[in-house]
Amino acid sequence: MSEIASRNIHHHLLELLEQHQARYRLVEHEASGKCEAVSEIRGTALGQGAKALVCKIKGNGVKMHVLAILAADQQADLSRLAEHFGGNKASLASPVEVDDLTACVFGAIPPFSFHPSLNLVADPLLFDRYEDIAFNAGLLEKSIILNTQDYLRIARPELVEFRRET
Repeated sequence: MSEIASRNIHHHLLELLEQHQARYRLVEHEASGKCEAVSEIRGTALGQGAKALVCKIKGNGVKMHVLAILAADQQADLSRLAEHFGGNKASLASPVEVDDLTACVFGAIPPFSFHPSLNLVADPLLFDRYEDIAFNAGLLEKSIILNTQDYLRIARPELVEFRRET
């Protein structure tokens, strides 16, 4: 059993935001794991969405997992992520690894790491364009729209540019 599998991530996330007096609102909606569909349901821009990718970094003696957050209207360049951590390869984690490290299904992962072996990084573009970010809150049918500055203050991700350049 993983270190967080028995936790209710949605409840834990709400407690964390309340504890830190974050400015947010909870939105209940039809379950959807697709960024485009859920941003429309939420009434937010696609670029406000915080897409969460659980990645494995390997090579050059590096073996680690990373929760990589980027704007939902962007594509990840996993090679840039691997390079940042000194590895030579990065890939998406398997569904089993995702469940073990996040206690969430694909599409429901919030941009917070609650597992000690899951490093949190975020592409800074997500925070440059909007006052609020939006994300599924540990469940496919619930989202949080959170003040960007409160997110940065509470989650404290390492800022790493890893989006694909067009």
